Amino acid sequence: MAKPILYDFFATWCGPCRMQSPIIDSLAEKVGGKVDVKKVDVDQFPDLANKYQISVVPTLVIEKDGKIVHRLEGVTNADRLETLLASLC
Repeated sequence: MAKPILYDFFATWCGPCRMQSPIIDSLAEKVGGKVDVKKVDVDQFPDLANKYQISVVPTLVIEKDGKIVHRLEGVTNADRLETLLASLC
């Protein structure tokens, strides 16, 4: 079974994204061996943002076995993310 993937779609000009970023960094340190964490700047990778239909930043997308299992728009706290990811590992 493949590891879950957490995509953090953000933009450098986005204030809420700057709030989300340290939460994602801390989470990546805690669960790095169990979850692939990928940060995606929507301005640098518009094709990937389009593929995932990103219209709001920050947006977090969690995939498991190639399927989207969670999609979270806006700033999401660490406890909620850890709980969601723990259920997939």
